[in-house]
Formats: sequence, structure tokens, C-alpha cells
Amino acid sequence: MPARRRASARSSLSNAADKNARPVFRGRHRGHRGAPPRREALRTAGRLYPDLPYDTLRDLAPIAHVGATPNALVVTHLLPVKTMQEFLAYARANPGGIAYGSGGIGSAGHLSVELLQSLTGTKFTHVPYKGSGPAITDLISGQIQAMLLTMPSVMPYVKGGKVRAIATSGARRSPALPDLPTIAEAGVPGYEYTPWYGVFGPGTLPKPLIARLNSAVNTSLADAGVREKLAQQGLEVHSTTSDQFTEIVR
Repeated sequence: MPARRRASARSSLSNAADKNARPVFRGRHRGHRGAPPRREALRTAGRLYPDLPYDTLRDLAPIAHVGATPNALVVTHLLPVKTMQEFLAYARANPGGIAYGSGGIGSAGHLSVELLQSLTGTKFTHVPYKGSGPAITDLISGQIQAMLLTMPSVMPYVKGGKVRAIATSGARRSPALPDLPTIAEAGVPGYEYTPWYGVFGPGTLPKPLIARLNSAVNTSLADAGVREKLAQQGLEVHSTTSDQFTEIVR
């Protein structure tokens, strides 16, 4: 399937493009454009933006659930904290003094920190970016102090020593960073934020093709090598039928 870069807009623009995708032809093989794994932006966008140019379940076809991964709370090495407790203590002592970046207003990186503020009574300064890439660059350089990022996005920088991870956002510890506590166990009871990924196509996809694509995705996810690579990035694989995935999206 061809890949095209589109403006972030918390995935709403690319989701709208997916609904309008048309069948494409490559050599002897007929195919359809489909969406790469996409996060829970589909669930939140409709609540945040009433004028969205698409209806999730009418205009998009849920094909397969790929998996879920917690976010990792990461900080610049210039911030003098090494644990979640120290992070919260610093935030309380310096209201608004920690600037956190996100991929934009309404993104997972934004909403997950808003939830943290709500549960802890702390105050952070939100710096929205047009995508998480520029935000990560500024985090590494110390222009911003913190981010809550999905594990696949942040793992290379954690392993490379460019940023410091202090906690994860899931209900349980991530196998990719087993020594890190969850935010809940580190002193914020009730906190959980776990983005999921899935594969979608335009709503006009015929049922037989959806079934074939679902089977192909699940076959790939069953491969031990694929699962190991995904696990290294913090992704917990969830194989489902397209109907089961539709219920998750609802």
C-alpha cells in the first residue's frame, strides 16, 4: 500500500483521506489503499471535533486490531528528577515550571498528561507541536522538559540514553521496560492510559476483502519474529477478527 505523509491534525486529516481511498492496481495484483496501524485517535477525535469530515464506523472499515502499548513518561536529562515521586514533587514545587510537549491538541500525548494533572492536582505547561518528531527533538535538547510518548516512539531514545524514562502509563509494567513502575504504582492510583493500534480501510471495502486482509495481518502477528520485534518496542499483540475489532472501536 502506498504511504503518504499528511499534516498531523491528531490523525483526523489522514483518517478522512482513508475514507476516500480508492482501489489501486499494481502489476497483476489488484489491491486497495488501506490505513497503517492507527491509534485511539479515532475514539477521541469525534468527541473533540464535532465537525470531523468522516464518521468512524460508516466511512472507515476496521480490519484488524494490532495491539496496545502504554505511554512512557520521559524527561530531559536537564530536569533534576529520576523517579515519578521526584517528578511530582518538582511539579508541585514549581507550578507550570515543567513544559511538556505533544503531537498536538487532543493527541494521546496531550490527553494523557491532562489526566495526570487532574489526578495529582499538578500544573504543567502544554507545548503542542505539529507531530511528535519536533517535540522529541526539543525534549532531547532541553527546550521542553517532559513528554508522555508511546513506547515504539520513545524506545530508541531511551535505549540510546538521550532521554530518561521514569514511569509507564499502562495497567501493568511493560515487558520492554520491566524495571520502570507504572504511574499508578508510583503514587497516582487509578491512572491508566493505554493507546491501541489497528488497521483500517475505506468503508467501501467489500466484506470478503476485509476478511482476507484480517487473515493476512493476523498471520503476520503470529510470526515469532514479528512478535519479538513488536515486544521490543513495547507493543503487546492483540489478534482479533474484524468484527471483534469493530466492537473495540465502538
